[in-house]
Amino acid sequence: MYTPNQYDDEEDFYDGPSKSQIKREMLAITELGRQLTELPFDKVKQLPLDEKILDAIKTCQKIKTRGEGKRRQVQYVGKLLRSADIEAIRHQLDVWENGSKEATAQMHQLETLRDRLIQDDKELTLLLNEYPEIEVQQLRALIRAARKEQINNATLPEGQEPQKKNYRALFQFLKPFIMTNQY
Repeated sequence: MYTPNQYDDEEDFYDGPSKSQIKREMLAITELGRQLTELPFDKVKQLPLDEKILDAIKTCQKIKTRGEGKRRQVQYVGKLLRSADIEAIRHQLDVWENGSKEATAQMHQLETLRDRLIQDDKELTLLLNEYPEIEVQQLRALIRAARKEQINNATLPEGQEPQKKNYRALFQFLKPFIMTNQY
């Protein structure tokens, strides 16, 4: 015969995160604290952190040895971070990390465009169709000078440094137009 007991009612069961999940989250916050202590303090000041956390991070950065004191200070920073906006901090760290990757990709794209402009006049036409505000005369002069420089560099004796003044000037001329837009 079945007798109801106190555990039969669904409302009595705990439905929150497990102890293991809570521990994983706390360890992740402590690891975030460790990352923050390794950043330059000027960058840390840009994050949405209160003064107490900033002081704890600054203190941790002053500890040079990798001993028990440093570990305990990192733990303390992690404890203080529990009250901070973790998502905003992670988002800013992600922007700093991935923003530089994006800028590097744009620079490579700009270098490729510069090389194509030197190689082929059709690229100039395509570029001018895309960016009609570019000063055509100045751009053509820079391309001609870069081509001439490239020809002169091809005939240099071995061991002599090639000239890249106009090559770099073309890059710098294109940079404000291309870095703000995608070509």
